[in-house]
Amino acid sequence: MRLVWKSLDKMRCLRKRSTIPFLGFLITFLLFLNLYIEDGYVLEGDKRQLRETSVHPSSSERYVHTFRDLSNFSGSINVTYRYLAGTPLNRKKYLTIGLSSVKRKRGNYLLETIKSIFDQSSYEELKEIVVVVHLADFDLAWCENLVQEITRKFAHHIIAGRLLVIQAPEEYYPSLDGLKRNYNDPEDRVRFRSKQNVDYAFLLNFCTNLSHFYMMLEDDVRCSRNFLTGLKKVITSREGSYWVMLEFSKLGYIGKLYHSRDLPRLAHFLLMFYQEMPCDWLLIHFRGLLAQKDVIRFKPSLFQHMGYYSSYKGAENKLKDDDFEEDSIDIPDNPPASLYTNINVFENYDATKAYSTVDEYFWGKPPSTGDFFVIVFNKSTKISKIKIATGSDDRQNDILHHGALEVGEKLVGTKKGKQCSSYITLGEFKNGNIEVQDVDHKIAFDIECVRIVVTASQKEWLIIRSISLWTTQPPSQ
Repeated sequence: MRLVWKSLDKMRCLRKRSTIPFLGFLITFLLFLNLYIEDGYVLEGDKRQLRETSVHPSSSERYVHTFRDLSNFSGSINVTYRYLAGTPLNRKKYLTIGLSSVKRKRGNYLLETIKSIFDQSSYEELKEIVVVVHLADFDLAWCENLVQEITRKFAHHIIAGRLLVIQAPEEYYPSLDGLKRNYNDPEDRVRFRSKQNVDYAFLLNFCTNLSHFYMMLEDDVRCSRNFLTGLKKVITSREGSYWVMLEFSKLGYIGKLYHSRDLPRLAHFLLMFYQEMPCDWLLIHFRGLLAQKDVIRFKPSLFQHMGYYSSYKGAENKLKDDDFEEDSIDIPDNPPASLYTNINVFENYDATKAYSTVDEYFWGKPPSTGDFFVIVFNKSTKISKIKIATGSDDRQNDILHHGALEVGEKLVGTKKGKQCSSYITLGEFKNGNIEVQDVDHKIAFDIECVRIVVTASQKEWLIIRSISLWTTQPPSQ
């Protein structure tokens, strides 16, 4: 009996000793269980909110791909596209041209746009392009009828792999109801522009691996003749320099050129902020976030808006690009450079604005004899033509009254910035302007600097409105 009591005492002691760690384990377990249950409610709340914001209420069971799944930034967006006409070729092309189109209440310009792209391209240029049309309307009957028209009119381009027509199914779209009313836009306007962002995101995503470069166009555009040759010339002249977006029109989403390698990020970006603002504003933010501070736009424009009725409510849209030229193959390509001047600059009208391709200019206080304005290229280059204009329509006397144009070599560093140590004069300014042709035939060396020299002091201020340079392309181009 004594042995039994001893055994019971030992068991009680053991229970006492094990109670504390057991209670600790139990409390910890209960805490985790409580947190798990709470998190479960939080997760369910998140899921409910996600379903409310990412799935169309009337067809939620069809939306098996949530918007969060589409925007995980792990690579390409997981969308299964419908091929309505054509299939991609295995060979990468030089340029993809992307068009997104929806049914308009008044007018339809898509067929004219496709025709302009092909008609304005030479046979050699056609070998280097692929046109992708995203029919982004949920009216399947409209899509089917339009595909039949496209197939009938452009069958040989489809067979040759130059034209694809695709569609991203409706179930992949996020909710287009209850969106943010930013900028006090009406609800239907917000819905329209938000869907348009997603339309373009899915188009960009599809085009990622089709070519080396991507051109964004609208579906109501007319092209200049041999636009691809102009594009290639500009791209070649900017080799070795950093850029995110080159612009060949000043309107909307027309004529925006990207490296295809940037398309996945841009597609994700448009999806992430699809309801925040219009697409053209998002493109500006994307460019800035990737560290291209300034607009890089080339004139004359290669693309013109031709639609009279907008795809939004069929409203009138008479916007035209006054820099467009039908025959603009002779587009200046201003190679990357640094600019220096000792002329006193007025406010923020700095030297770079004379070399910019947007509507800006350099404006300086009255220059004196010997003052200079110099362009120093990032790398030596062959120049075929130089054209410089001074003054402006509203300040016609702010021209360079007496000046010379020079080109130089043998780059050196000075206290005032980089300069060339040797220059040759190409000509004198007349009425504030100068144009010199066949520079590469007149100059034996690769040019490192272009310099404007003031040859006589003047009382008037000086506006340098535009500096346009044409580089000589290598024979292989």
